[in-house]
Amino acid sequence: MNNQQKSAFITIVGVPNVGKSSILNRLLGHKVAIVSSKPQTTRNRITGVLTDGDDQLVFFDTPGLLKPRNELGEYMVKAINESVPNGDLAVLVVEATGGVRKGELSLIEKLKKSDMPAILAINKIDTLKNKKEELMEAILAYSALYDFDAVVPVSAETGEGFPALMEELKKHCVEGGHFFDDDTLTDQPEKVMISEIIREKILRLCDKEIPHGTAVVIESLSERDNGMMDIEATIFCERDSHKGIIIGKKGAMLKKISTYSRQDIERFFGCKVNLQTWVKVKEDWRNRRALLTNFGYDSKNFES
Repeated sequence: MNNQQKSAFITIVGVPNVGKSSILNRLLGHKVAIVSSKPQTTRNRITGVLTDGDDQLVFFDTPGLLKPRNELGEYMVKAINESVPNGDLAVLVVEATGGVRKGELSLIEKLKKSDMPAILAINKIDTLKNKKEELMEAILAYSALYDFDAVVPVSAETGEGFPALMEELKKHCVEGGHFFDDDTLTDQPEKVMISEIIREKILRLCDKEIPHGTAVVIESLSERDNGMMDIEATIFCERDSHKGIIIGKKGAMLKKISTYSRQDIERFFGCKVNLQTWVKVKEDWRNRRALLTNFGYDSKNFES
């Protein structure tokens, strides 16, 4: 083991839709977490790994903290609760406008209980009209609630502020070697990455409640001798009416979801992909623990 190698485990937290996954993707320089304009996009804790010389940063991108309304929501909240105390550092992602949110107060209380070092990342600064004044107001408001090791304004959209954020993150690396191979990008299995890519397209292309009532299961995954990947995926939804919308008139919506998904999967894995998708109905699956487990949500996160 290289005695100069250092690492840090970093948990990214925040309320829904502040750009946690976008920040993770920007830090890694690759897309490992799905992104959409809809809240609750992230459901599982996604691990991203960045190795830069002797420093290895292991990131946990958590679901946005929300008030659970079903078993799936309970699962997401527990994923956050288990992630916050288990890292070396937390990055609390907020926006400069709108004041301190109720969910952020709850996250700050969790940080206080764990006594964890934390960095405040103020995202979406590219959208501010009066940047200096709005940033100062936000910095004062959040700094009054927690003794952050650093406050870094950033834009996941443009990359502004990310060199400074990376510098602050590396300060928390400690000696002890690397926990992943240096070329590792994520610890997520191939099937999980593929299902998340497909779910992202549903989130982006479908309206209202339908995307949140869908789950994607990869039924089979195989590779041909020529390197092409064959994938069979099933999209589960909660109502027959939702099934009709996802399929669309003459299958147009499902074809669009599949095409965009295939293109993204090919980019991620660097190979040609043959993707076949189906849509099935499982009523109220978000409240059925057995189905949630079958859909890939870890059963231990449902224990009371």
